[in-house]
Order: sequence, then structure tokens, then C-alpha cells
Amino acid sequence: MRKNVLLDTGVLVAYLKRKDKYHHWSKNQWKNSVFPLLTCEPVIVEACFLLSSTYKGEETVISLIDQGVVKIAFSCQDEIREIKALMIRYKNIPMSLADACLVRMSELIKGSCILTLDSDFQVYRQHKNQIIDLIIPNDI
Repeated sequence: MRKNVLLDTGVLVAYLKRKDKYHHWSKNQWKNSVFPLLTCEPVIVEACFLLSSTYKGEETVISLIDQGVVKIAFSCQDEIREIKALMIRYKNIPMSLADACLVRMSELIKGSCILTLDSDFQVYRQHKNQIIDLIIPNDI
């Protein structure tokens, strides 16, 4: 079982959308993780937006937080300088606010790994030059 799993938007959306290509993969990853899955507010905002046309999508995201399955374990305000530096560093990709927060979380939470469907995390580095531990499908 994996501890300190940092949850990205795509996996959350795929977990809640049964017709998503990565729905079954996402469900299997959740089964192998210790809860709560850790995330940041930008991931929640993105997920709610992407699930706004899915029946009970936004409500389910909020319920996962309320039930303690997902925990917002990061303050953008406290880390704004580091977030800004990351976004500037990776502006050619470009790096979203959610991605910058997750990279920063990976720097702060020792032994963490990012659960993602986003291949950009294979390019991003923590502490400027360290590969980030990822849980990502083989076909991405």
C-alpha cells in the first residue's frame, strides 16, 4: 500500500467518470493507496469544472473531501513564491497552477508520489533536478 499519494486532476476525474479511458486504471490505483489521498485546491477546482456536466460529479468531489478520502494538504498562499518560480521555469510547457502545486507538494512531503495521467510530470523536476516519483499508466 502506498502512503503520501498526491492526487492529480485527471485521476480524480477518471475515477468518477465510468466512461473515461482510465477509469479502471484509476480505481485500481485508489485500491492500492492509503487514504487520505493528498491534493491541493487547484486540483479540486479543475476536477469540479471538468465534472460539472457529470451527474453528481462536483458533489462527489466535495463528498470525498468531507469523508476524508481526499485531503487538501497544501496552502497556495504559504508557497506562492515557489509556485511562481516553478511556473516561470516551466512556462514553455506551460505548467498549470495545479501542476506547480503538486510539484511543490512533492518537495515538501517526503516519500510522496504523484498519481497522475499527465505526461508533463515526467518532465518536471523537484528541487530543480530530481525526478519525481510518479504513478502513471504505461501508455502515457
